[in-house]
Amino acid sequence: MTKRNVYLDHSATTPTDPRVVEAMLPYFSEHFGNASSIHQFGRQAERAIEDARQTITNILNCQPNEIVFTSGGSESDNLAIRGFATVARAAGKGNHIITSPVEHPAVTRTIQQLVDYAGFTSTILPVDELGQVSIISLEDAIRDDTILTSIVYANNEIGTLSPLTQLAEITQKHHVAFHTDAVQAGGQMTLDVEELGVDMLSLSAHKFYGPKGVGLLYVRDGIDLIPSQSGGSHERGRRAGTQNTPGIVGMAKALELAYSDRDARIQHLAQMRDQLIDGILSGFSHSHLSGHPTERLPSHASFVFDGVDGNKLLMHLDMKGVAGSSGSACKTGNPEPSGVLLALGYDRQKALSSLRLTVGLHTTQEDVEYAIRAVSESVTTLRKLNSTVKSS
Repeated sequence: MTKRNVYLDHSATTPTDPRVVEAMLPYFSEHFGNASSIHQFGRQAERAIEDARQTITNILNCQPNEIVFTSGGSESDNLAIRGFATVARAAGKGNHIITSPVEHPAVTRTIQQLVDYAGFTSTILPVDELGQVSIISLEDAIRDDTILTSIVYANNEIGTLSPLTQLAEITQKHHVAFHTDAVQAGGQMTLDVEELGVDMLSLSAHKFYGPKGVGLLYVRDGIDLIPSQSGGSHERGRRAGTQNTPGIVGMAKALELAYSDRDARIQHLAQMRDQLIDGILSGFSHSHLSGHPTERLPSHASFVFDGVDGNKLLMHLDMKGVAGSSGSACKTGNPEPSGVLLALGYDRQKALSSLRLTVGLHTTQEDVEYAIRAVSESVTTLRKLNSTVKSS
């Protein structure tokens, strides 16, 4: 098998689209002003930021004042959860937060910190074997002192989509704020906040062919929160710090490109994903798809393999030129089993055998065919080595 380099880790990050880079370049050296300055250089930067904000609001179906620019998804999650919870408790609304065990650490660790150090309480809802929270369990968990629910839109490890609209209907009925980490869904799924019914939504540009280091938080008008970092009155007092003009321009351009061509993108991604899943599941025995078989990201394929160590599999694939992940990019190299897979009911051994392969806009049929062969050869080799070790 002639070696080729195949990048199948688009859930970790995507390459920046050249058109995005082109849109950003003038704001590094030509229109370099600080958007808070009142002179013409500052006004040029401010105009670029507000044009970008309008582009984004058209896609999210919201108002410009409902967008807060941040450094990425993690900051957006922190701002939403800590910022809202602090204000809500101070207003006497309660201190109880609901979440799930399949959230990104930016959500789970922020909530746990509030519990450990700030006197909040939390309920972690169970998920089924496919990674979804049930609507009934959410309604049963809501209490008089519940102030916030945070449920991920699309899980980064298994690609499962949450039934956001139905979950949001429950929280609306009980006057509980609803936040979703939509980082993985950006560029693929609808971000219409009215359709979704969410009160806050987090995005990160580098997941949809934009630059790293920039993201946003949608905050529904009327939702109060305090900034996670204090300082100047940037972003209407909700996020202090000089605005990242090139990054904001790039994020808006990337989002615009993604949703102007969304149908064609989704068709390509789903075709490559399905070819990858079919090839791996039919190619050899004792391989299993993790996550929901249909309610999953168009780009996302994830597996567990009997008798295989996931980290060793990644190393074998890397030597063959295939880039994948054992789950979240934040967990690469971590010998502990995936908490997401444990929450789905997998035992420790299965949870250590995971593989995530996520296709992108430039993934070809030849790339997928090569990856399938690489996975087959690597899994076969590792199983033989495993059986040899056991027999000795």
